[in-house]
Amino acid sequence: MNNYKDSFIEENLGLVHLCANRFRGRGIDYEDLYGAGCIGLLKAAKGFDEERGVKFSTYAVPVILGEIKRLFRDGGSIKVSRSTKELSMKVSRTRESFLLNKGREPTVSELANAVNCSEDAVVEALNVSLPPISLTETTDDTMGEMAIPVDAPDIEIADMLSLKQIMHELDSDDRKLIYLRYFNNKTQTETAKELDMTQVQVSRREKKLLYQMRCALLE
Repeated sequence: MNNYKDSFIEENLGLVHLCANRFRGRGIDYEDLYGAGCIGLLKAAKGFDEERGVKFSTYAVPVILGEIKRLFRDGGSIKVSRSTKELSMKVSRTRESFLLNKGREPTVSELANAVNCSEDAVVEALNVSLPPISLTETTDDTMGEMAIPVDAPDIEIADMLSLKQIMHELDSDDRKLIYLRYFNNKTQTETAKELDMTQVQVSRREKKLLYQMRCALLE
């Protein structure tokens, strides 16, 4: 039984890579992201119930993402080398001096020449000095949520798996509303007719559902 479970987990490690790749370059080492994702995978494997009628990947992705996002909520286990920290301090002092003398922000190239290192190293040093990104930062536009821009090509796959899980948990009427609006491209008026609702009711319900779904994706 243990051998089967170990093999099952190994076969699904790709899900961990998919999720961890979403947060590359956000202040936490990939090894830490991957480690947290593996914990999520283990929890998912332990809690998965085949009788629920969903695929393991659909169930596991939100759990894995939850463990990874916990790193950000807890401040992460950020590992920055001593040399990078020293370079960050040097770059910061050089930037401040340049700004004071020239009256403008220096370019990355100018900073690199001033501290005698590569532009990539300067960019990394500048990032070290930036505050960590909060997944729950309150803004006027996001109602307590903050989307993290990521360029990884596999984001859509992980997002779709998470979305399917959330859709599966909606009431049948709510699920139909979302399908009509965003999968069948129906207008609110057309959707209202099919659901025996008014356009205003559809609009209000849709806004509430979208907010709930966004919150669920970030949990």
